[in-house]
Amino acid sequence: MVQAKMWILTKHFDGFPKESDFQLKVDELPEPEDGQVLLETLFLSVDPYMRPFSHFRMKEGDVMIGTQVAKVIQSKNAMFPVGAHVIGRGGWRTHMVSDGSDLLPVMPDWPQDISLSLALGTVGMPGLTALYGIEEVLGLKSGETLLVNAAAGAVGSAVGQIAKIKGCRVVGSAGSDAKVAFLKELGFDEAFNYKTVASLEEALRKAAPDGYDCFFENVGGPFSTFALSQMKDFGRIAVCGSISTYNDTESQTAGPYPQMTMIVKQLKMEGFMQSRWERKDPESLRRLMGWLKEGKLQCREHVTKGFENMPAAFMGMLRGENTGKAIVAV
Repeated sequence: MVQAKMWILTKHFDGFPKESDFQLKVDELPEPEDGQVLLETLFLSVDPYMRPFSHFRMKEGDVMIGTQVAKVIQSKNAMFPVGAHVIGRGGWRTHMVSDGSDLLPVMPDWPQDISLSLALGTVGMPGLTALYGIEEVLGLKSGETLLVNAAAGAVGSAVGQIAKIKGCRVVGSAGSDAKVAFLKELGFDEAFNYKTVASLEEALRKAAPDGYDCFFENVGGPFSTFALSQMKDFGRIAVCGSISTYNDTESQTAGPYPQMTMIVKQLKMEGFMQSRWERKDPESLRRLMGWLKEGKLQCREHVTKGFENMPAAFMGMLRGENTGKAIVAV
């Protein structure tokens, strides 16, 4: 029998999450039956989507939602032999038994010199989100100007680099001077600290006086209102997230109602999730890995060690403490 640790949601978040909203439990897992595997978690992903999904898709007492890289340590399923590495959706657990229906094999021939944690980052869901947002939603073209906020995060940093690969001009915003310096290292043409600029509207205008063809939106709130006014006519907006509003107890409103700006400028705004194009994932992951090996994509991870620190890592990510992908090494 294997003892599995897991983090439970004891109370739905009221505003910003608190330590008391989580409880660490231990359970004994049964031996896997025919068709099942026993998994040991190696890395857990820490993502902004966990905050709204915990409200809409979880009940109090459920294991916290999330994704992990895990190793098969017992198997009665020929599709997943012992020693195989997989992406699981079992939530915040150290171990779990699965019938394989919720597992994805890590890319075949994963290079030994590249950490498997990147399967939760640049060569995983965040990288795919960036790629599909750019290609499928925005249709970004060479020579266009792209704005991305939360640009030093897992998705935003990949967005900016892929846009540069495609020959675009990229402007990014982030929440600290250190993160702005990181964006410059990645090749962003312009970057600014939205927390310290005297005027967000002026900072956006100065970074791209002619306006923005495309906007990769991760933040929502006041930033969105100001960004819309800087869009070119017929601009396109990919809405990936709204992290500035996730911990609001009431819907956040800021500035003038944005719909009129959208009408006058005839903008296209589309919300999306990476899973819409999952049929393309194998080919897309190979492209991302290729850019990584060629040095065209750089990766930075914010690693927290220890499963017991999972809630702290989650809350730290919501505060913007991470640069790059937030990961917990179990």
